[in-house]
Amino acid sequence: MSVLTQPPSMGDVLKYELNPNFTRETITLLAGAAYPVGAVLGRITASGKYKLATSGGTDGGQTAAAVLLYAADATSADATGLVVMRGPAIVSKSALVFDATVDDAAKIATKHGQLTAIGIIPRDQA
Repeated sequence: MSVLTQPPSMGDVLKYELNPNFTRETITLLAGAAYPVGAVLGRITASGKYKLATSGGTDGGQTAAAVLLYAADATSADATGLVVMRGPAIVSKSALVFDATVDDAAKIATKHGQLTAIGIIPRDQA
């Protein structure tokens, strides 16, 4: 018998939200990457576009501001994405995807704290 695998879905990331009409927004993803479900995004101040939240930088994208709910391909051009941007909401820690610069426990904890500050609570047992 063959094993079937399914890619991650919104249900793997988002475990609770009070009201989707309040917590979700449609945003523009910066061209140059394929964004997976659960991507932790930062908002670039100058353009208002979103990219994977980095561990450093000064463009605004270093601060976690949203979690992507559906995968989006922005490799060749800007793309539209649906995100949870404010709480109250709970997301699964294990389903979050970080930029390559967020590469140790302290940096991940910082991103979790930034999400918590906007009401998006990362939980182990979500």
